[in-house]
Amino acid sequence: MDVLYFAWVRERIGVPKEAVETDAKTVTDLVAELRSREERYEAAFADLSALRVAVDQELTDFDASIEGAREVAFFPPMTGG
Repeated sequence: MDVLYFAWVRERIGVPKEAVETDAKTVTDLVAELRSREERYEAAFADLSALRVAVDQELTDFDASIEGAREVAFFPPMTGG
């Protein structure tokens, strides 16, 4: 699946997008796998309350299933205006 990073998440990880092979069942499982990769992922996912997630372009929670998903995106909360 493609994993996309936006704003400061992208800056901490260093790439805007990457293809990830995973056996993760939920977003939380995927985050755990990513955090175990390198320090830069650990830094990006240190505070999940500061992040939002979308699975196949639908906003969702971190406990959402990613089975069959083609894309998961991580980004900071958006503000209106």
